[in-house]
Amino acid sequence: MGRGTLRIYLGAAPGVGKTYAMLSEAHRRVERGTDCVVAFVEHHGRPRTEVMLHGLEEVPRRTLEYRGTTFTEMDVDAVLERRPAVALVDELPHTNVPGSRHAKRWQDVEALLQAGIDVISTVNIQHLESLGDVVESITGVRQRETVPDEVVRRADQIELVDMSPQALRRRMAHGNIYQPDKIDASLSNYFRPGNLTALRELALLWVADRVDEYLQQYRGEHNIRSTWQARERIVVGLTGGPEGRTLIRRASRMAAKGSGSEILAVYVARSDGLTAASPKELAVQRTLVEDLGGSFHHVIGDDAPSSLLEFSRGVNATQIVLGSSRRKTWQYILGPGVGQTVARDSGPDLDVHIVTHEEVAKGRGLPVARGARLGGTRILAGWLVGVMGPILMTFLLTSISNAPGLANDVLLYLFLTVVAALLGGLLPALAAAAAGSLLLNYFFTPPTRTLTIDDPKNIVAIVIFFAVGVSVASVVDLAARRTHQAARLRAESEILSFLAGSVLRGETTLDALLERVRETFAMESVALLERESDVEPWTCAGSVGPRPAERPEDADVDMPVGDHMALALSGRVLPAEDRRVLAAFAAQAAVVLDRQRLVGEAEDARRLAEGNRIRTALLAAVSHDLRTPLASIKAAVTSLRSDDVSWSEADEAELLEGIEEGADRLDHLVGNLLDMSRLQTGTVTPLIRVTDLDEVIPMALVGVPDDSVQLDIPETLPMVAVDRGLLERAAANIVENAVKYSPPGIPVLVAASALDDRVEVRVTDRGPGVPDDSKGRIFEPFQRYGDAPRGAGVGLGLAVARGFVEAMGGTLTAEDTPGGGMTMVLTLKVAPGQAPVLPDFPAQALS
Repeated sequence: MGRGTLRIYLGAAPGVGKTYAMLSEAHRRVERGTDCVVAFVEHHGRPRTEVMLHGLEEVPRRTLEYRGTTFTEMDVDAVLERRPAVALVDELPHTNVPGSRHAKRWQDVEALLQAGIDVISTVNIQHLESLGDVVESITGVRQRETVPDEVVRRADQIELVDMSPQALRRRMAHGNIYQPDKIDASLSNYFRPGNLTALRELALLWVADRVDEYLQQYRGEHNIRSTWQARERIVVGLTGGPEGRTLIRRASRMAAKGSGSEILAVYVARSDGLTAASPKELAVQRTLVEDLGGSFHHVIGDDAPSSLLEFSRGVNATQIVLGSSRRKTWQYILGPGVGQTVARDSGPDLDVHIVTHEEVAKGRGLPVARGARLGGTRILAGWLVGVMGPILMTFLLTSISNAPGLANDVLLYLFLTVVAALLGGLLPALAAAAAGSLLLNYFFTPPTRTLTIDDPKNIVAIVIFFAVGVSVASVVDLAARRTHQAARLRAESEILSFLAGSVLRGETTLDALLERVRETFAMESVALLERESDVEPWTCAGSVGPRPAERPEDADVDMPVGDHMALALSGRVLPAEDRRVLAAFAAQAAVVLDRQRLVGEAEDARRLAEGNRIRTALLAAVSHDLRTPLASIKAAVTSLRSDDVSWSEADEAELLEGIEEGADRLDHLVGNLLDMSRLQTGTVTPLIRVTDLDEVIPMALVGVPDDSVQLDIPETLPMVAVDRGLLERAAANIVENAVKYSPPGIPVLVAASALDDRVEVRVTDRGPGVPDDSKGRIFEPFQRYGDAPRGAGVGLGLAVARGFVEAMGGTLTAEDTPGGGMTMVLTLKVAPGQAPVLPDFPAQALS
């Protein structure tokens, strides 16, 4: 029995028609004779969707009891027993009620697929787990019910159900998605045009990436190396020179001409130590390409053209942007250059653009490495010139009838010696000098064809030639080595200067610094290890790259930093000359780690200072507000205990009422002070339980007059996950504050509604309101707005309320009331398992 196939209808928002499309597909399959059943489909009261269920077999749902409420879920066992060919399962991210076979519906779907049943399901883009933060930043709504991206990516077919924001809003306005009482709130909140446009773009891009994965998989399975220009990918070849910025901007303009184009900037570094490019310039170019929406890649390879082409073909690029060569004219004798080589070898599928810039023909920033880093090709060329050059020169000179003379012959052989030194260094030059001396002696010094020299002057000439040849070769080789050393020192100084500056400015995090180490030295992974003492095990303070070393002795290179810290690099062994720069990196890594820890300690100190500030403000604020009710209580008690006055029952009742009011004010004030103290010290630990709002909110109105509040809490609201005590205290403070500022005779409206996976409690008053620039300050401790009297409190009510609400995972914000006044919006999370039976938008309305 094989695994079933999964087909998913993906949409950007509720109401685009995913469930309708799924049911239409089911009808088509039934007409073709396929055994298709409805395992779970929720029509949410939409007539057109409900009509599509007619004619399809539905598997009865399973009924579950949870906390005194009845829920219905998909009966997985019944579907497995029925064993259809195709099952329709709506709302893939749904969380099942406790007591179900699996916690999530996608796990139910996995069980059906394992049993060989094909499944058709639906999901909205905002419910993909990886996009939770992005969707929250766009819509302000955190999606609590999510499905892992991998579950959707494994689907055999993904079909995008698309609709323009304007058309979707028209559907909403016509009542085709939600009930009339939800339309206005939906259009002004989640279904704003900007939200829908951004979600639509997310869906299109996610599906496009999925198509890219299919394409790459197909090309890999069929070993296709040629470029398929299904999507414009522009690779920008960087050298680390200043012209890179021009190339990146030019590629960005090219990408802007085609929708969906992608920019990939790549720098090819040699694998033999420090890179020759300026790290500061590369960092600037990395930031530029990322700001323009592209990505930066660091590739290791000794042959820049081949590495660049290999990278481009690996990412299925369609265009390569390179800069005109910075070589001077004479340098072309060393080879055609990267641009010409890439253009020659790119083939017909890769377009190569050579862009002019201000650095053309100005020479390279760093000289070509010499000495030990000449490379095999240069050394081989030096030996060919040093050995074969004198032989060819001898053949040429002996074939000339009119010989130029011994002096000119010596100069020609000396020229070959210098060329051999320039190309291959000292040893090829010595070989050229030795070969030239022997050939001059044998062929051009009388008597010829023998090694005998008759004239002592000729002996002196040959000896001087050999000495001059060796001296010139040594000087040229020494100059080449000094040039290479200068290039290294320049690269090192730029690296260290940029490193020190960025660290001192606090611009570098530990991960970013370790990543720079990895790129600079072409390593696979880098880890900063530390331990408390010599006998303690090593712990990793930070790492980048795959499989970082867990101990210094496991790494290819380790650089101690003090007694109990080390920088461990894996990938290859570094030459000794690179360890000086590595030591600087290691020291800076320790500095960055200390800075990060100091920042954490500074944050702790800031919180302590804030606590001290609160306590100081507390003493100043309560100096009057605590003494006022105490004074009234003291006066009333003194009057009652006085023997000089005979109080009537009415007078005694009035005095006792004053004592009770003063005691209530003190109790409320002390309660708020204690609550604020708990919030400041972080000791508020909510006991989250599933609760009905209509059981808590009425209890919060006990302290206000009966006719001052109008309550509108629908019984159909879903239960919320809150701490009942904290919610009651927060609601009481909010309502008391609203009643305080509301005009006489106009009650405060407390209404609740369900939106998405949250419940909103809106406390609306018709008072003077608060300007926009003051809305944030009213939630700060010891803040009163306007001309509130001192006896009205110390300004802690809203601060405590917001603290309690945020401790429960909710939010408390202030909005203007249309027509005047202020509305406090208290947002709470819907309890798990409530979404399936609720008609409110949009947690249940995934279709």
